[in-house]
Amino acid sequence: MKKSVLSAALGALALGVAFSAPAMAADVSACLITKTDTNPFFVKMKEGATAKAKELGVTLKSYAGKIDGDSESQVAAIESCIADGAKGILITASDTKGIVPSVKKARDAGLLVIALDTPLDPADAADATFATDNLLAGKLIGQWAKETLGDKAKDAKVAFLDLTPSQPTVDVLRDQGFMMGFGIDTKDPNKIGDEDDARIVGHDVTNGNEEGGRKAMENLLQKDPSINVIHTINEPAAVGAYQALKAVGMEKNVLIVSVDGGCPGVKSVKEGVIGATSQQYPLLMASLGIEAIKKFADSGEKPKPTEGKSFFDTGVSLVTDKPVSGLESIDTKVGTDKCWG
Repeated sequence: MKKSVLSAALGALALGVAFSAPAMAADVSACLITKTDTNPFFVKMKEGATAKAKELGVTLKSYAGKIDGDSESQVAAIESCIADGAKGILITASDTKGIVPSVKKARDAGLLVIALDTPLDPADAADATFATDNLLAGKLIGQWAKETLGDKAKDAKVAFLDLTPSQPTVDVLRDQGFMMGFGIDTKDPNKIGDEDDARIVGHDVTNGNEEGGRKAMENLLQKDPSINVIHTINEPAAVGAYQALKAVGMEKNVLIVSVDGGCPGVKSVKEGVIGATSQQYPLLMASLGIEAIKKFADSGEKPKPTEGKSFFDTGVSLVTDKPVSGLESIDTKVGTDKCWG
């Protein structure tokens, strides 16, 4: 996405959400609940929420799981937000199904609940979702990998480094999107692991971090050492996979693709560790979320989805220094200008 296009898109976002902030509601408080407080993606999300809360005079409390997948801490955080009388909650759920009863309790108590990045299951369990189009993010890197390999794609050996066993929606969307872009029949697009394409070596989970990525890659290499394409849920997992490949001298034989677009991830693309990544914009998600809570507190109005979609789309760009014909992308120089973390 060119800079002028992105600027126009961000302007449209601001207009679309239309957040004026008249002093109609006193003592507005909000909660941000992320999967962890260490992943750069969630660090930037917290930064965006904090800055916007300060700007609008909203009191913000932040919570996070101990690790990606720690749903119990998120449930406890929701209980605290209800007890504190918060007007709204922004949440990136670790267990997109398991958290739904707690979210319902918050909504029944009058709180506005907005899912950030990761849609709940079902998506309408939240009042709104502000997110990257994660299916599109997966499709972009899948299509890039397919076009990059050319005729070799039909004989590829593909490994999937996923998130957690609970298969949160963000994991499923990126995973299935990659398959669609690469030309793999997804079977049930709402489920990971039911595909029967002979090119798929297997799936393993990473918890979205480097150590998990390294271990998952080691496991999959034991299953089939001829793997030459790897889809990773995020860039920390991709770096871990690269470490495992490098340890056995395979780092130059495998194409790694990912999603996030954080500054370390874009640097990994520039250095050739990752071939391509889909960049998303967590600061924007969180800042718009705080604006939505403030507007809800002032007027009772809830945010609306992007036209033609079931969620509010905060944008995605393919980042690679090896563009392919027919697929729009930005290079790592532009990606660095727009990255986070």
